[in-house]
Amino acid sequence: MRALVTVVGLLLMALAVEAVAATQVRSVRLWRAPDNTRLVFDLSGPVQHSVFTLTSPDRLVIDINGATLGGPLNVSTANTPISSMRSAQRTPTDLRVVIDLKKAVTPKSFTLAPNQQYGNRLVVDLFDNAADANPTPVIPDTAANTAPAVPVSPAKPEIKLTPVPNGKRDIVIVIDAGHGGEDPGASGGAGQKEKNVVLSIAKELQRQVNAEKGYRAELTRTGDYFIPLRKRTEIARSKGADLFVSIHADAAPSTAAFGASVFALSDRGATSETARWLADSENRSDLIGGAGAVSLDDKDRMLAGVLLDLSMTASLSSSLNVGQKVLSNIGRVTSLHKSRVEQAGFMVLKSPDIPSILVETGFISNANEANKLSSASHQQALARSINSGVKQFFQQNPPQGTYIAWLRDTGKLAQGARNHVVRSGDPGHARGAL
Repeated sequence: MRALVTVVGLLLMALAVEAVAATQVRSVRLWRAPDNTRLVFDLSGPVQHSVFTLTSPDRLVIDINGATLGGPLNVSTANTPISSMRSAQRTPTDLRVVIDLKKAVTPKSFTLAPNQQYGNRLVVDLFDNAADANPTPVIPDTAANTAPAVPVSPAKPEIKLTPVPNGKRDIVIVIDAGHGGEDPGASGGAGQKEKNVVLSIAKELQRQVNAEKGYRAELTRTGDYFIPLRKRTEIARSKGADLFVSIHADAAPSTAAFGASVFALSDRGATSETARWLADSENRSDLIGGAGAVSLDDKDRMLAGVLLDLSMTASLSSSLNVGQKVLSNIGRVTSLHKSRVEQAGFMVLKSPDIPSILVETGFISNANEANKLSSASHQQALARSINSGVKQFFQQNPPQGTYIAWLRDTGKLAQGARNHVVRSGDPGHARGAL
């Protein structure tokens, strides 16, 4: 009898030790995007997991092996397909989470290793079935060096151009607010988050662009959710963009760094992007299908490469042109970090057929600039300066078949409009430095 008690005691101790050693699910966070809901489980360590669905009623089951629940799964599920969440330990070290659904979804899941902002994470994306039958996994750029790429054939986007009689369509400008959702971007000393600041600027810029006939602005994101970098350029192409403008706020180790910057793609980035586009048959199909200005249909590989090179060269030239106009106007409302457009291999700029610029509106790591960037009046001034630079460019280089091209060709484009810049006595500013 004593031996049996000893054995049972040892088994209980072993189970207790095993449970202590298990990874803890510390918390859960939820983000709602237009076509999906993202659940992020914050973990104390790595785990193995599996996901499957059940019907009648619709449920999603997440089995997390080697894990225990470290706290309640409290999260607001308003405006999501989730009605409730519950959990139970299948064994002392195996956790099951059951999500009761209002409707069927298509789940995608993956784990992420720790980075500078987060520890281990389990990400479960619930895609609305009617929105996308073949969704792209939403993987934050912060995890680019920690999670293997998942090859996915994206659904071919539908061009959404506004039909205007007599070939007088709107010029389409796609505005991209950087970061979003669980990716806050840079942070200011007083808690300002880049993702919130740049979304406010992007919405204000959209409002100003849409206030003038002949232009239409679209946003890549309209709320606090994450969009993969590649998806942002796909959105621009699906909307028939004539220009892509990505809005960000900078950060630096030195809190003294200040000033706004404008970036275009670097030559090195352009070269590697041409190779990527040739290698990716689905992306080539997007262009072939008419989603961009480049047609590679019925072209051999070498000729297709030449056409992409020419398109990228033209796109880079336009990017530098519009970028310099935007930068000059920004310099009238705030300090500049550099007086010329800089070039770097930002992924969101790597579109061979759409001129693209990235605007760093200031250093959110600088207390003074962080306060300005959070100010509605400064956000309006920044948006006004970007808008002025963009319209200067298009008044001089209007795409054929647009209302602005028609105004120019018929001599109805106001002469002053061609050279309009931000006014109201805005003074010039000194350049910032790291």
